[in-house]
Amino acid sequence: MNKTIKNHRSIRKYKSKKIDKAILDEILNAATRASTTGNMQVYSIVVTQDEKIKEQLLGAHFNQAMLTQAPVVLTFCADFNRFNKWCNINKAEPGYDNFLSFYTASIDALLAAQNAVIEAEEQGLGICYLGTTTYMAKKIIDILDLPKGVVPVTTLVVGYADETPDLTPRLPLKSVVHFEKYHDFDEDMIKKIYHERENSEETKQLLEENQKETLAQIFTDNRYKKQDNIFFSNEFLKVIEEQGFMNNK
Repeated sequence: MNKTIKNHRSIRKYKSKKIDKAILDEILNAATRASTTGNMQVYSIVVTQDEKIKEQLLGAHFNQAMLTQAPVVLTFCADFNRFNKWCNINKAEPGYDNFLSFYTASIDALLAAQNAVIEAEEQGLGICYLGTTTYMAKKIIDILDLPKGVVPVTTLVVGYADETPDLTPRLPLKSVVHFEKYHDFDEDMIKKIYHERENSEETKQLLEENQKETLAQIFTDNRYKKQDNIFFSNEFLKVIEEQGFMNNK
């Protein structure tokens, strides 16, 4: 298991080979063994294998080809719909129509997703998370018929890899781990932490391709621009409200 975690790769090209039901069930069962707030399991997993539905989802995920290449698409949703209904039929008044409840359910969904990832990779499969889920949540809600109380928070494509990419570099441990209390970074430490990444051959190629001076500019000017962040933030907040999670009275 430790080797599986350390060798994680995001796979973006897949073979057409199907996943046996028994293996898929193992992945889904592993997901349900994740930690969950109060053992409420306020999440749902929508398993999509139908090619027509995958084609619809393709547009919602910015036409990333891996979505239709991979045999299985798993959409993990924050879901209080089921739990609220259970409360109502058992003479209990649910108070989960607020942002905190959405956040709680999102955490549950993401924990389940990561368990699914580990089991899938243990089974010899490849995966890739799709960050486009929150960008295009409204469209995904319509495609998957998600009722009120349900919001998609992440998506996994799962299948047999048709590529073996290099491991993605990570920052050194000291950049993300703080012992006892948070220890803020001075300019010298920031430079040391990012030195290796900034001076890699991959970064040099990216700078040339994007005609940028620094790697940071590729993030701020190309990949995750402020105007895009603001736009998709507002869109996602609308979705959260429409799905019944913004009653803060």
